[in-house]
Amino acid sequence: MPQSISGIADNREEKMRRYLLSAAAVCAVVAGQAAYADEAAAKKWIDEEFQPSVLSKDEQMAEMQWFIKAAEPYAGMEINVLSEGIPTHSYESEVLTKAFEEITGIKVNHQILGEGEVVQAVQTQMQTKRNLYDAYVNDSDLIGTHSRLQLAYNLTDMMAGDFKDVTNPGLDLGDFMGTQFTTGPDGDLYQLPDQQFANLYWFRKDWFDREDLKAAFKAKYGYELGVPVNWSAYEDIAEFFSEDVKEIDGTAIYGHMDYGKRAPDLGWRMTDAWLSMAGAGSKGEPNGIPIDEWGIRMEAGSCNPAGASVTRGGAANGPAAVYAIRKWDEWLRKYAPPGAASYDFYQSLPALAQGNVAQQIFWYTAFTADMVKPQSEGNNTVDGDGNPLWRMAPSPHGPYWEDGQKVGYQDVGSWTILNSTPLDRAQAAWLYAQFVVSKTVDVKKSHVGLTFIRDSSVNHESFSERAAKLGGLVEFYRSPDRVRWSPTGINVPDYPKLAQIWWQQIGDVNSGAFTPQEAMDRLAFEMDTVMARMQAADEAANVYGGCGPRLNEEKDAEWWFANGGAKPKLDNEKPQGETVNYDELVARWAKN
Repeated sequence: MPQSISGIADNREEKMRRYLLSAAAVCAVVAGQAAYADEAAAKKWIDEEFQPSVLSKDEQMAEMQWFIKAAEPYAGMEINVLSEGIPTHSYESEVLTKAFEEITGIKVNHQILGEGEVVQAVQTQMQTKRNLYDAYVNDSDLIGTHSRLQLAYNLTDMMAGDFKDVTNPGLDLGDFMGTQFTTGPDGDLYQLPDQQFANLYWFRKDWFDREDLKAAFKAKYGYELGVPVNWSAYEDIAEFFSEDVKEIDGTAIYGHMDYGKRAPDLGWRMTDAWLSMAGAGSKGEPNGIPIDEWGIRMEAGSCNPAGASVTRGGAANGPAAVYAIRKWDEWLRKYAPPGAASYDFYQSLPALAQGNVAQQIFWYTAFTADMVKPQSEGNNTVDGDGNPLWRMAPSPHGPYWEDGQKVGYQDVGSWTILNSTPLDRAQAAWLYAQFVVSKTVDVKKSHVGLTFIRDSSVNHESFSERAAKLGGLVEFYRSPDRVRWSPTGINVPDYPKLAQIWWQQIGDVNSGAFTPQEAMDRLAFEMDTVMARMQAADEAANVYGGCGPRLNEEKDAEWWFANGGAKPKLDNEKPQGETVNYDELVARWAKN
């Protein structure tokens, strides 16, 4: 398969090759020369791969028989789907495509690229209306985009219409955790969750439990070493391990891990709720109202973003946002291992397995699968029996944060089918999407990738048995607290257009070219400039369905500070550090 977007779009020879292969396969079926859909194949996969499951083997077979029948019109078809590279998608690409083809006769080329390339492909297909891929695992962060532009199939409408005959009667949407995040303001579903993971705090519990380190920390800072509740405590812990402890068991250790490479994922590092964790947004869950985690203002009851700059009522360049960027840069330089400032997203998180970092404030649970690998695979954060030496906990919040604000980010990678995809290919892709999230498959897939999407899976007895080796993941996802972590909301009118602005501006902070204030001023201005163009397009041609931006007229920042805009600068941005005992925290989760 061509690797570049332009190659996919323009390679006519490749398209013809696929057409001929598909045509040949169909002819073979007609001639009885090819055996596709097969209950024997389904039974083999159920017996050998798809265990454990919330369904009995008879129920699994009944579900697979439905897929076999529904897929008959598409046997021999070859479709193309795209997702980013995490263990969950590797399992789908390497294992579940084979199962799906053997069971249904539909071949799936499930390509894996970086998340930036996935977003670029989605944006390119939306702009050109040329079918590059038949389906994407596209973050629910784009729900504001898809619901406004109406360039993705409305799944609610399609399941009642052209997808009706290919919609699994056992899909059970009520069992999914993340559909609230893939539902547009019109109440319709636009994306189907495939994997879900939260952004939490990660720490070396074995080090935090050492009596000598606990005593030394309390002697210096006056409070207990534990899970930090606020950023002051996180900073104290980072300083303590980097500058006081320095070495454990002959290994140099550090109090913090992060990344700073000038690349698209640096933007997500900030838009994934970092500003709201500092306290930049408004109160309101799952997203701040009227100011969200991007610092974009949209009044309650409106669908029209009104601005990102403080002078338009936003908060992207307000004191809390600037504080957030300053602390990211400062901690990266002072307390992270050498070279971390040049890491990207994919390099920084697995780097924890080296075992030389005490804590990480911004850690995605999607990497749990890597962090529970045995010592024999180079993971120094488990003991000889595979028990984690680390734990995950809620992330601490900054000094501008108030109770009732968003507490953190949750990624919901979701199947998205653009309406530029021909209907028959969309129907076949919808079958594949449902197959990889089906109850037959989902418990096993969840054990591989540890990115839960179904309540029934996380509550399965097999995860009760495995919970002690997963560092708090199961306890978190069984807790009602999980809903307080949420993706980007509907204030963001066009995610691809706005997201690309972030990493360039934040990269200028890491390089030293601009101060945090200068960078955020430029970022807010550029977002408003882009949204102004969206407003003009919406007013002229209804491009965003009347829900494009309608920017506020600029007013003095002091007026907005006093009238529900960004929060004014605090006199003290480092209050007393505060920590909690991890075991007490987990006990509270268990009670819930």
